Amino acid sequence: MENVIEIESLRKKYKDFILKNISLTIPKGYITGLIGPNGAGKTTIIKLIMSLINRDEGTINIFGLDNKQHEVEIKDRIGFVYDTPYFYEDQNLLTLMRSIGPFYSKWNEKRFLDLLDRFGLSRKKNFGSLSKGMKTKFSLALALSHDADLIIMDEPTTGLDPIFRREFLEMLSEIMQSEQKSVLFSTHITSDLDRIADYVIFIDNGDLLCSLWKDEIQEKWRIVKSREDFITEENKHFFRGWRKSHYGFEALTSDMPAVRQMVSSDTMTEKPTLEDLMFFMHKGGNHG
Repeated sequence: MENVIEIESLRKKYKDFILKNISLTIPKGYITGLIGPNGAGKTTIIKLIMSLINRDEGTINIFGLDNKQHEVEIKDRIGFVYDTPYFYEDQNLLTLMRSIGPFYSKWNEKRFLDLLDRFGLSRKKNFGSLSKGMKTKFSLALALSHDADLIIMDEPTTGLDPIFRREFLEMLSEIMQSEQKSVLFSTHITSDLDRIADYVIFIDNGDLLCSLWKDEIQEKWRIVKSREDFITEENKHFFRGWRKSHYGFEALTSDMPAVRQMVSSDTMTEKPTLEDLMFFMHKGGNHG
């Protein structure tokens, strides 16, 4: 399978945080969710991909090109929505568009203006007067108006009202179906990705814990609920993380054939959401 992004042995050290030799691939033509708790390293990875900060070690290839050596060429093909958009506060949206549009070789002014209308944004309003959600809508309009091959979004739905969040996710699905773009969507709001993601990468405390197709989660992974003495020293390696519940305990497993050999009449299983996956992976354990 062709990859739109390939990262190898990526490392970035701060005073109080280390991104630890991350190696991952992001498949072309799909929506990839980058998930993890706040402070896990998601934004650091996004900034490194976008060359907003310098890596200490490792390589990042986008469209098969090194993201440092071919930065201008690569960014011409990327639409970027950052969690806190920064533009000139005293400029109106039309003026900002005329300043930003010429940087892109495939800029489409008509599409941009159509998106402003769709998002309910007045082109004469100054950027500084917009709410956080409206600023995100403006950033999204920019990202979708130059025929980008890759759309990168860092916490894009934070601050959006529930109605527009739903429309936003539906719009991404439409783009993927009609234009075969690639999307990297970083968020801690995993319910958004439950709706639209194809592939999931989980980062926690600077480590890559897993990367897998969302269909694989639905097919192979289960939450097991049983009495607390169900987990023993002999079988605990089948589980990833656990928590007490009114049943006794809940734990995550991807080895249901083995677990089925142990189940009793009071054992229950259910399919996990991405939030469940993130919770149990964060809790830790031997399995996973």
